[in-house]
Amino acid sequence: MTERGPQITLSGGGLRKYPAKLHAQNAASHLGVSEGLIFLHGQHRLYIEDSDMFYHFRQRRYFYYLSGVNEEDCYLTYDIERHHSTLYIPPITVEGVVWFGKGPTIKEAEERYDFDEVMLTSSMPDEIEYWLRMNPHKKVYILRESQSLRQIIHSPLEPNYDMTSLMPALDASRVIKDHDELVAIKRAIRISSIGHRTIMHHITSLKTEAEVHALYLDVCIAHGSQVQSYPPIIASGANASSLHYFDANDTLKGKSLLCMDAGAEWECYSSDITRTFPLTAKGWPSKETAEIYALVEEMQERCIAMLGPGVRYLDAFILADWIAIEGLMRMGIFRKTDVEEVLNSGATKAFFPHGLGHHMGLDVHDVSAKPILSMTQSDNSSTRGISLDSMADMRLKLAPCTSDAALLEPGMVITVEPGIYFNHYALTKLYLPNPQISKYIDQEKLQRYMHVGGVRIEDDILITKDGYENLTMTPKGKEMLEIIRDGAKCKHSEKCRLGLDSQ
Repeated sequence: MTERGPQITLSGGGLRKYPAKLHAQNAASHLGVSEGLIFLHGQHRLYIEDSDMFYHFRQRRYFYYLSGVNEEDCYLTYDIERHHSTLYIPPITVEGVVWFGKGPTIKEAEERYDFDEVMLTSSMPDEIEYWLRMNPHKKVYILRESQSLRQIIHSPLEPNYDMTSLMPALDASRVIKDHDELVAIKRAIRISSIGHRTIMHHITSLKTEAEVHALYLDVCIAHGSQVQSYPPIIASGANASSLHYFDANDTLKGKSLLCMDAGAEWECYSSDITRTFPLTAKGWPSKETAEIYALVEEMQERCIAMLGPGVRYLDAFILADWIAIEGLMRMGIFRKTDVEEVLNSGATKAFFPHGLGHHMGLDVHDVSAKPILSMTQSDNSSTRGISLDSMADMRLKLAPCTSDAALLEPGMVITVEPGIYFNHYALTKLYLPNPQISKYIDQEKLQRYMHVGGVRIEDDILITKDGYENLTMTPKGKEMLEIIRDGAKCKHSEKCRLGLDSQ
C-alpha cells in the first residue's frame, strides 16, 4: 500500500484533502434520489496468471473519484439520506508490513482522507447488514453485479440493488472538473511537458526510440510521476503512420522525424500530449514534411480557437476535416474539386483516420454523460455550410451516434489532436482500391509525401466560462525547433546529458 495520500497543493502553499465528500454529493445529485446506499469496491492486488508476481496496481477510477484513495483492498459506502461517507481499510498485518510496507491506521486514514468515518474491512459485513436491516426497501447502488455484496454479507438479507443508475451518474459528475482535479491535471501536464522538452533538447544525441522512451520516463519519475497515463508512443519515420505504435525499439538512423505521444499521471489524473519534430538541428528535412506539419498546426490552432461554452465539439471536428481537405488540395494530394464533395465522401479518413479529441481526467479517454462527437442518427443539419448527410456514414462511426452531441461546458478538459498520416498498408490495401475514394487522390503526388510517415499535434484544453485555456506548456512550431537547435549546441555538457535540470 502506498504511503502517499492525495495531497492537493493550494496557491498559498498549504495542502488539503481530495474532495471525496463533494464528489459523492455530486454523484447523488446526478442520481436524482434522496435516499439509498452507494457501495464501491476498490481494486485488489491482481496476480499474474500462473505466477506469484502481481500486476502494477491501478486503482479503479470510479472508486478513486469518490474516495481519493489510491490503496489496495479498500471499500466505501455513502448513505445518501444521511450524507454520510465511510471508508473501509484493510487491517495492518505483520506479513503485510514486512513485504509491502505499512498501510494507514484508522487515525492516519481519518487525517489523510475526506470521509466522515473510517473503519476496518473486518467490520464491514456487520455494518452493512445493520444498514440493510434498518433500510429494507432502500436501494443499494452498485456499478455491476460482480461488485455486489454477495461475497461480503453472510445473512439471508437480499439487497434492493440498482445496477444501472450509478455509472451514468458518476460519468455526469466526472466530466466537469473541480479546482482540486484541475490542480492534479495541471501537475501531470507540467511533468509531461518537462519530459517532452527534455527529449527535444537531447534528440540529436539519441540513437533509438528506446533511448527516447527511457529518457522521457527518467525525467517523469525524477519529477514525481512514476506512472504514465498510457503507454508512450515513440514513433520515428514510417512508424508514426501507425496511430498506436508501442514497440519503441527501432533505430532513429535514416529517419527524418519523431512523433511522441506521451502523458504522465499525477495522483491518478492524466495528461495527454503529442509533438512531432525533426531529428536534426537543421529543421524540417523536406518541403513536404514542413508542409504537412504546417497543415496539422493550422488544423489544431483553428479548431482550438473556436472552443468555448456552448460549442458543439463535432463542429470543430468537421472544421478540422475541412482544413485538411483544403490543405491536401493545395499540395495536389487531393485533386482540386468541391471540398464538400470530398468531405462527404469520407476520403479524409485515408489521411486523418481518427477523431479530433476526447475528454481527459481520471482516464486519459475520460468518461462523460454523452460522447462529445456523437449526434442523432437523424441529424441532417448543416454546420458552417457542411452537409452531414453522407459524412455520418464514414466519419461519425468514430463515436456512438445514439444521442444528441453534448455541448462543451466550463470545467470540461478535452484534447485537440489532429493529424495527417501516410500509412502505406492502409492506403494500398483499403483506400486506394476503393474507387469512391481513390478518384479524389493524385497517386503520383501522393508518392512525394509518403516519406513523411505521420504528423500529430495534441494539447489539453480546459473549457472556461469565457472560452478556453490551453493547459499544455510543451513547445511546438518555431519554439520547438529552436530548442532542438540549442540542444545540439550543448549536447556534450554533463547537465544537458542528464536532462534533469529544472525547466
